[in-house]
Amino acid sequence: MAESNQPPDFSIIVPCFNEEHALLGTLEQLRKAVHGRAYEIIMVNDGSSDATGEILARIAAERSDVRVFAHTRNRGYGAALKTGIRQATGELIVITDADGSYPIDRIPELVDRCRDVDMVVGARTAAGVQYSKLRAFPKIFLRIWASWIARQKIPDINSGLRVFRRDIAMKYFGILPNAFSFTLTITLATLTNFHAVVFVPITYHPRIGKSKIKPIRDTLLFLSLIARTGIYFAPIRLFAPLIAALFFVFLGCLFYDVAVLHDLTEKTLIVFFFLFNMASFALLADMIDKRTAKG
Repeated sequence: MAESNQPPDFSIIVPCFNEEHALLGTLEQLRKAVHGRAYEIIMVNDGSSDATGEILARIAAERSDVRVFAHTRNRGYGAALKTGIRQATGELIVITDADGSYPIDRIPELVDRCRDVDMVVGARTAAGVQYSKLRAFPKIFLRIWASWIARQKIPDINSGLRVFRRDIAMKYFGILPNAFSFTLTITLATLTNFHAVVFVPITYHPRIGKSKIKPIRDTLLFLSLIARTGIYFAPIRLFAPLIAALFFVFLGCLFYDVAVLHDLTEKTLIVFFFLFNMASFALLADMIDKRTAKG
């Protein structure tokens, strides 16, 4: 715990939504893991409807190393993290879940690894990871797509255990969403802007309590967020496969028109203008991206 007149080295932010069964256990694990270090713990009650609010109020009254903030209604995982980041006083931000799924004892190691980089992500790729098969299949495609946009392999696109610099998060605050896709967006934002990001293998266990993830809805949301972030940071990279496909379709149509029909048909012209417009849009988006100098 940091001295009262000095800021902590890092701030641990724990978003809480209906976590009454896991909350106290998570807090004890956190305090044990970071004992002897200069830290603060920020717990954000995101409009819980169970006893989470009462437990957090009691914690805040009893423990000087824990600060508690509350939303009057459920605003989302990302919104809770952003509330915590705004209130944090540490240079480094640690985020983890309150449900007991992440190996909290790895936090000191991740913090130490983040001294020389911008973000360290606990990638759920170590032996013993227990992950829902229903959620694993769409994540394979999402990971491949995100890796293509970022131009590097991303072993875990939305791990909820990570450490990053507070100023990096504030830089992209305007585009970080209020939903579960917060972690996916900050992953792509940092990688496409060439920040130093390190992935460290960690284990992962089934959560305590009921999951808030809805596979179909959240997969569609992740797809839209990857597309939006790709347009924002790497538009040419995002549209390159579609432009290439349209180009080969145009060549095929043109060859058929010239070799077989001996005429230029409307479909070939339509494909050409669609290709031209798509390429122009990608180039314009890339020019805007460069002029705003986000990197």
